[in-house]
Amino acid sequence: MIWNECIETADREKLREIQNERLSQMIERIYFNVPFYRKKLQEKGIEPGDIKSIDQLKDLPFTTKADLRDNYPFGLFTVPQNEIVRLHASSGTTGKPTVVGYTRKDLQTWSEVVARALTMAGIGKTDIMQIAYGYGLFTGGLGMHYGAEKVGASVIPISGGNTKKQIQLMRDFGSTAIACTPSYAAHLGETIHSEGIDLKEIRLKAGIFGAEPWTNELRKQIEKLLHIKAFDIYGLSEVIGPGVAMECECQNGMHIFEDHFIPEIINPETEEVLPYGEVGELVFTTVTKEAMPLLRYRTRDLTRLHVEKCACGRTLVRMEKCLGRSDDMLIIRGVNVFPSQIESVLLEMSETTPHYQLIVDRENNLDTLTINVEIDAQFWSDEIKQLEDLKKRIHHNITSLIGINAKINLVEPHSITRFEGKAQRVIDKRK
Repeated sequence: MIWNECIETADREKLREIQNERLSQMIERIYFNVPFYRKKLQEKGIEPGDIKSIDQLKDLPFTTKADLRDNYPFGLFTVPQNEIVRLHASSGTTGKPTVVGYTRKDLQTWSEVVARALTMAGIGKTDIMQIAYGYGLFTGGLGMHYGAEKVGASVIPISGGNTKKQIQLMRDFGSTAIACTPSYAAHLGETIHSEGIDLKEIRLKAGIFGAEPWTNELRKQIEKLLHIKAFDIYGLSEVIGPGVAMECECQNGMHIFEDHFIPEIINPETEEVLPYGEVGELVFTTVTKEAMPLLRYRTRDLTRLHVEKCACGRTLVRMEKCLGRSDDMLIIRGVNVFPSQIESVLLEMSETTPHYQLIVDRENNLDTLTINVEIDAQFWSDEIKQLEDLKKRIHHNITSLIGINAKINLVEPHSITRFEGKAQRVIDKRK
């Protein structure tokens, strides 16, 4: 089932024509309406009429999260305030959030791309969609909400948290799909099992999970816990929110809606554009947004792109699951370490849960890594030898993968804090 077959299965040449036209229009819009972009383009000697093809993207300046904060709150808007019908913002470490504005047409675009995404997961007008992303300034809840209504699903806007209520509504209302973070989905599944609820009382068939990196190993755990098919959705507030890219039933990468968001992969150090198939930092140019279009926005997410036609029939480029973020990467004793690497090792082992913590510290000028690993209740015992053997296996597997001698702590079931939003996996005490 495809929501917008004309676009989602268009041949690459047709799609390229659409992108070329929209990029040219977008450059004109930001040049004449945003002083920040006009200055950056003039510094490169670029006038609006100069840009006629996406091949010229590589010659254009980047936009970073710092640029959004420097122009806080409305400095990057291309339309007057009376055309802004929605404001969202994401929290920041500097005290200033990154602000995103939407015109009425932007909200229609957002609903369209989320509708495409939900259709990929087989969600339509016969479904009951439970949205457990947070509502408010965070884009997750409302973004999914309007897309779900557009495909005709019945929406339960429960927002995040209140796990017992979530499960009660699943049972009472017969929810067939749920949207939340993957770590919270795992927590819901564990709670259902710990309370002895028969999964026959839960009608869920699909889960739409995003807002944090997660591995295929965690996918298998969630699918086993909830007896569903777990789909990966990608988005970020600055670009539009959820619905930038989504997995189809093939689960072989997330299709990017390229008629709205033109992707590139760059080397994060040299800023050189990399070819399809190479790992690098994902960059987006938003060619249809009215209120706040972004030119070559550096997401800091590391992934690779594939352009081959998918078995589902879609021709849209596919992005792999994010390995991590270039700015979240831990450098420990000169070695690059991503939390997702640790997660993939732990979740290949049946004795561990999807909950863990990485604690990075420095002793005698040497970096140390401690990993708290939560053990599944059925494998937690008083047998010291069993736990010691498990600890040795975990240590061996992690050392083999990342090449660092980490200290492994086995902790009791349910002892690591569960988060209703994004899981907090890393505590870096060196900062």
